[in-house]
Amino acid sequence: MTSSAAKKRRDAKVERLELRASPSQTSVIRQAAAATAKTVTAFVLDAATVEAQRTIADRRLFRLDPDRWERFVNALDRPVKEKLRLRKLMKRPGILD
Repeated sequence: MTSSAAKKRRDAKVERLELRASPSQTSVIRQAAAATAKTVTAFVLDAATVEAQRTIADRRLFRLDPDRWERFVNALDRPVKEKLRLRKLMKRPGILD
């Protein structure tokens, strides 16, 4: 199997997503899909994928100016403070134990 065929197989659309939309939402989505020469499915899937990637990236990647970066690194490098109450709590059996 060629790498192109393997990629197509991996990217095969076998999953199904269903959603409900109001008439006004459906109308604006149809208009936008038509304006971009895409099917409604392709438009919604592309838009949702872009937003999902952006959401995930926002939780993995953050940018800091040099001053804030320095403060962040210093906070990570600081020794952990002993928290006696937390230590006691962690030694107690949990509700599922």
